Amino acid sequence: FVAKDDNFVSFCDAAASAALAAGVDTVEGMNDLDLSGQTLEAARLALVAKIGENIQVRRIVKVASPGALGAYLHGSRIGVLVSLEGGSEDLARDLAMHVAATKPAFLDAKAVPADVLEKETEILKAQVAESGKPPEIVAKMVEGRLRKYLAEITLVGQPFVKDPDVTVEGLLKKNGASVLSYSRLEVGEGIEKKEENFAAEVMAQVQASK
Repeated sequence: FVAKDDNFVSFCDAAASAALAAGVDTVEGMNDLDLSGQTLEAARLALVAKIGENIQVRRIVKVASPGALGAYLHGSRIGVLVSLEGGSEDLARDLAMHVAATKPAFLDAKAVPADVLEKETEILKAQVAESGKPPEIVAKMVEGRLRKYLAEITLVGQPFVKDPDVTVEGLLKKNGASVLSYSRLEVGEGIEKKEENFAAEVMAQVQASK
């Protein structure tokens, strides 16, 4: 796969270094960056011609953290940055590994858009209504399942991958820290492709490192 190609990896490393040095934080701003005497866009087109893959620069994330900043790279396919207030770089890196493995959609319940909550609530109501239970029991069942859903899709609600007995929220409280932001980038993200469970692959690596 192209993500393991040495030419592709070298291009990505050079592009990231050039963007960091120039302070660029948009894809549009990257195209004119200098990569060994040619623009990044020219280098990209040359790479496309060389390896026969339609390579595109689709996302860039720039993070400046007042506290600890953790980075985790899974091979050359998944990259995560986590910015903390309080805590340590080790904690930030552990959380970056966690994000790589679990792919949380949102930081916490407050960050979940109202329309997402409304849609899931309607789905749960329809599921529970089939049980034939009294309305007050149905309401409690929906509430409980919604809490479980929020725990699954939010970073702070998830069990910490290196210690599933504690949630990420509990881990943060124990270390006097809070998450300011996190970003997870994956090669080919959003492009229709063969399904591969890279989150499970990261999880297996986490378990092996314990």
